[in-house]
Amino acid sequence: MESATVLEPTPIAASDTAPLISVEGLRVEFSTGRGVVKAVDGVDWSVQPGETMALVGESGCGKSVSALAVMRLLAKPAGRVAGGRILFEGRDLLTLSEEEMRERRGRDISMIFQEPMTSLNPILTIGLQIMEPLKIHLGMSEEQARARATELLGLVGIPDAERRLGQYPHQFSGGMRQRVMIAIGLACNPKLIIADEPTTALDVTIQAQILELMKELSRRLGITLVIITHNLGIVARYADRVAVMYAGRVVEEGPADRVFGAPRHPYTIGLMRSVPRLDRPRDAKLATIEGLPPNLLAPPSGCRFAARCPFRIDQCAIDPPYHDAGDGQRSACHRAEELAQGLAEATASPPAVTATSAATEILVDVRGLTKHFEVRGRGLMGAKGVVRAVQDVSFQIERGRTLGLVGESGCGKTTIGRTILRLEEATGGEVRFAGEDLVTASRSRMKELRTKIQVIFQDPYSSLNPRMTIGDIIAEPLVFRRGVARKEARERVAELLVQSGLYADFAERYPHQLSGGQRQRVGIARALAMDPSFIVCDEPVSALDVSIQGQIINLLDELQERLGLTYLFIAHDLAVVRHISHRIVVMYLGRVMEMADRDELYRAPLHPYTQALLDAAPVPDPALERARTPRALTGELPSPLSPPPGCVFHTRCPLATEECRRVVPEVREVRPGHFAACIKI
Repeated sequence: MESATVLEPTPIAASDTAPLISVEGLRVEFSTGRGVVKAVDGVDWSVQPGETMALVGESGCGKSVSALAVMRLLAKPAGRVAGGRILFEGRDLLTLSEEEMRERRGRDISMIFQEPMTSLNPILTIGLQIMEPLKIHLGMSEEQARARATELLGLVGIPDAERRLGQYPHQFSGGMRQRVMIAIGLACNPKLIIADEPTTALDVTIQAQILELMKELSRRLGITLVIITHNLGIVARYADRVAVMYAGRVVEEGPADRVFGAPRHPYTIGLMRSVPRLDRPRDAKLATIEGLPPNLLAPPSGCRFAARCPFRIDQCAIDPPYHDAGDGQRSACHRAEELAQGLAEATASPPAVTATSAATEILVDVRGLTKHFEVRGRGLMGAKGVVRAVQDVSFQIERGRTLGLVGESGCGKTTIGRTILRLEEATGGEVRFAGEDLVTASRSRMKELRTKIQVIFQDPYSSLNPRMTIGDIIAEPLVFRRGVARKEARERVAELLVQSGLYADFAERYPHQLSGGQRQRVGIARALAMDPSFIVCDEPVSALDVSIQGQIINLLDELQERLGLTYLFIAHDLAVVRHISHRIVVMYLGRVMEMADRDELYRAPLHPYTQALLDAAPVPDPALERARTPRALTGELPSPLSPPPGCVFHTRCPLATEECRRVVPEVREVRPGHFAACIKI
């Protein structure tokens, strides 16, 4: 077999300060049935060789569109570059022919997309998809390309690479598929990689692995990175520079230390304050950015953030020029200097509050809950298997309090929520609601009890009927379950919409006419329609922008305080769970690993898995991130079809011993109110 020719990038000279890529005055438009959307309107940013640049901002701000314009991948004929230049190594990519751009794409510039399953061809093997650009761009033979593909899979941490080249995308986990996308991106030793939300769909531990891998490879191979994300913790941990975008424009740009430590634009300050943080005690209320971004079909004149800005003045009616703050930082705000001088007051957080420990009534009591699913193998005679989704889980939720349920995908969080709601039948155990066992309750009794138990789903759009108005969606249970007259139901719908932070006239709209945050508020209003005492919140903010997420969290807090609601809050974002929960349960592969009051668990975690989760979660502060030494959690979650013997976490645990491989640790009280399942504690 011929050996693969591995092309190493040319080292960057220290004196070379010319940008590798420079976007100048970029304007991108999309033609729609309602008019022309100015998705990107005069954007400038540049990246030095070997640098990591982050583009951040809310959905629709133009981050991904900018990247697609760089790659010349805008959907035609609707999308087009209306002006500006994209200089790569001094040459304008917009002037290249399609054939010349194809040569650049993949060889010199590559892109890692957000969802690897939609980017990988499901009918081609992983090997063929990695080898294709090697043959096309580098002219490698079949043997050389295969050797290089094997090397790349090993480089991105996929074991048994030679064998896995013959497998298909569906045979890889989410984290492994994203590693394959990185391998394809690295295949031709590009000078620039654009990563569009590369870890959004991944668990926090896998996210940390992928980002550490990308950063380490970029340093070792001299690759320039542009990361598009809404996660400010990721930006703080990995980015050298940051460009903050809003409504199609860059409102602030500069070194990450400067932008996080001394932001000069109200939007940047708002984003920082909207994010729940692991390194700070729970705030009484998140400081959110009220309102919505402007409609880019008809963008407003002057500062586009003015309508939502708490610092706006009459001068904001004029388009603000960029203010140079020095050290490479600039911001488009008339009051940039004033914000810098009064920064402590502008960015001050609300006073911290601590959880109270007063004993209250137990509303939900889960005892030994177990849920197994039977699955059949391939073919008519395929052998059956059992997925042990939930194994002997117990916890209690006090009335008027919130229990947070956290863990990686596949740990059983959502299955617990669905089993409590009786959307799934329990295999064993009890679920007592106000003293009554839901597992053994009759159908008619469950129908009555469900008026007191409601759910808020993760994706509000898929849970709302697109053919019904918002008013009809909320009124439906009132009319058909409680027999409320339609006139009275309309009045109640108006009350619920206002209570959920919407206007009463939203009742006439359809789901597609609302933003993601507004649809989630409709989901909350619908859950409140039955006057419940208990709500299962299944990842209710994971699909929302940072500022909208803060609004929904504040709303849930306010409703709990005003109505005495009890929540089971299912999420994978540890900072969000810390903010909203009073007590937290950490799960892994269907079992409880640790359970404690919120502040106790975050201050002094006992279980190695909890410690790994907290280490993997980035904090939006570059100075703190540099001081941290995260304990990397290697490996991936085992299959619940064949869980490891003994402690299910032992295959990834840095403290595992031979005893851990044999003994299933029981959940025991290590400290008052603090439980853990680990024989090493």
